[in-house]
Amino acid sequence: MSAVTAKEVKALRDRTGAGMLDCRNALSESDGDIERAVELLRARGQAQAAKRAGAEAREGAVQSYIHAGNKIGVLVEVNCQTDFVARNEKFVEFTRDVALHIAAAAPLAVDIDDVPPEDRAREERIAVEQAADRPENVRERIVQGKLDKWLEEVVLLRQKHVNEEKYGGKTIEDLRAELSAETRENIVVRRFARFAVGG
Repeated sequence: MSAVTAKEVKALRDRTGAGMLDCRNALSESDGDIERAVELLRARGQAQAAKRAGAEAREGAVQSYIHAGNKIGVLVEVNCQTDFVARNEKFVEFTRDVALHIAAAAPLAVDIDDVPPEDRAREERIAVEQAADRPENVRERIVQGKLDKWLEEVVLLRQKHVNEEKYGGKTIEDLRAELSAETRENIVVRRFARFAVGG
């Protein structure tokens, strides 16, 4: 294997934002294959982000979005660990894009645990009724499948961002995890309020 050059390390660092030593190690492990090195760094970054998930996020921003025509408005609070990250351009862009998404997609809750129990129970009853004529051995799977599909539609972190062109089908959780990996901080979508005229 050829030695990793400083130029390669710098190119990988510029592309990923990872530390010099991390870039050198990833390039060594991937035998100089830059694409594989990017994959390694992303995987490690997301693993580190998962470790940081327990870290307290007390800084952040409240972002607003008012839809054209002033008929829909959104306030969203997104937290991070430091004021430095809260002022970071990518963090600000993420909070704006989440607010825009909420205006368009009208989620019920940030995360599964926040879904109102009565809504969940109602959807489960509907799914049970719809599956009643199916064979008994598959009913439970059908009900669970319908419930999961409904949760993907109403839980913010499970929804695919409405801007398909920009985000290519990534969920809000995917984008949150990527930002967390990149900033090396715990990023938390704390809460939101969506207002619609006459709604």
